[in-house]
Amino acid sequence: MSVHDFWTPFALEPFINALIIGLSLASIWLVAALGLTIIYGTMGVINMAHGEFIMLGAYSAWVMQFFIGIPWLLCLPLSFFIVGGFGWLVERGLIRHLYDRPLDTLLATWGVSLVLVQSVRLIFGGEPQYIDVPDELSTVMNLGFIHIPWMRIFIFFVSLGLVAMTLAILFKTNMGIQIRAVMQNKEMAASFGINSKRVYGLAFAFGAGLAGISGAMFSGLKTIFPDMGLGYVVEAFLVVVTGGGEVLGSLATAGIMGELFSVFSYFTNDTFGRFVLFVLIVIFLRFRPQGIFTPSMARR
Repeated sequence: MSVHDFWTPFALEPFINALIIGLSLASIWLVAALGLTIIYGTMGVINMAHGEFIMLGAYSAWVMQFFIGIPWLLCLPLSFFIVGGFGWLVERGLIRHLYDRPLDTLLATWGVSLVLVQSVRLIFGGEPQYIDVPDELSTVMNLGFIHIPWMRIFIFFVSLGLVAMTLAILFKTNMGIQIRAVMQNKEMAASFGINSKRVYGLAFAFGAGLAGISGAMFSGLKTIFPDMGLGYVVEAFLVVVTGGGEVLGSLATAGIMGELFSVFSYFTNDTFGRFVLFVLIVIFLRFRPQGIFTPSMARR
């Protein structure tokens, strides 16, 4: 392969289109990482089953549409409550007994992910499933030299809405105050009558619900299959860790990662672009392991 075959020369219009695609990728990675940000940032739990929660959200939307006939847009909030309820059960039955044993928590959630994948494969089979989206979202927006599917635009604005909703809950509601109090010092929070176990359960359920709604959105973007969560969980973990485990950090990290990947992919190819992105993240974490945003509150 010659240098000219590997390296794409710069051209303004395709480069601008690549930047817009980078924003689209950033929104997908952000919405995939948002629930993980809540779980890790609040509870310090590395949830290895997060990708499978995304997969459950996609299958929830497919079941509701295929068997019940619920419109896809209505499946989005319903997937939030379905997967959020399942996450609450997982926290109640398993995670809350392992908070002081982080390695056991990691292994337990990994076991949950394996059980979920095999269960879905046994119930629905391993073949890909498809979901119908509104006709307006299945077309492409053509604005001069810019060509981007309306579905990606929809995911972009929904991801911003979910970030705004999450921040509003954390900083404008009584539940959010309790979550932040437990994050800072759960013993001190308990002295003020805050039930940390209840807060952890609700935070885990909320994070799982966000994963569910992201999976329901992704069902309109790609095919659904039992292992689909693996395609999102790596980038989700990188966004959370590099962002410092905070919502605004994840927002900034997803944007930077999406644009860097898109630029590197434009000049070379997707494989090399992903390689360079991962190398840069490793180098960054070597010199700033706390991430872009240093958490202002110490978890205890």
